[in-house]
Amino acid sequence: MISTEDQLRQLVTRGFRFVHPTDDDGEIAAVVGVRVHSGVIDVVTLHDEDDVHAMRMPGEETDVLAPRTVLWQTSGYVSTVLGAMLALPDDYAVPSRKGENSGCWVPVRPGAAKWLAPVG
Repeated sequence: MISTEDQLRQLVTRGFRFVHPTDDDGEIAAVVGVRVHSGVIDVVTLHDEDDVHAMRMPGEETDVLAPRTVLWQTSGYVSTVLGAMLALPDDYAVPSRKGENSGCWVPVRPGAAKWLAPVG
């Protein structure tokens, strides 16, 4: 099993940049990693070992910590969430024309995703 440290190094290698926002007392509130690529933004937020969130959103989102549109997200234990982010393919992008993004991409195996159109 790959260590959390190695997973974080892999994210840095892929272009993630990390910041460490602090609370009013100067204590680190979270570790936040952000990567912009292929028309999307990936964000990983680590609050605690079992409180980690990851998401992918369209590149035009203005608030990456509270986006209005999320294309993919997961939460949970650090190794599971970081592993899921690392498994997302880079070409997991948003269709560029209005109306085309009414479905969503879902991971089908590490490194691959499938577009699912809405049903109903």
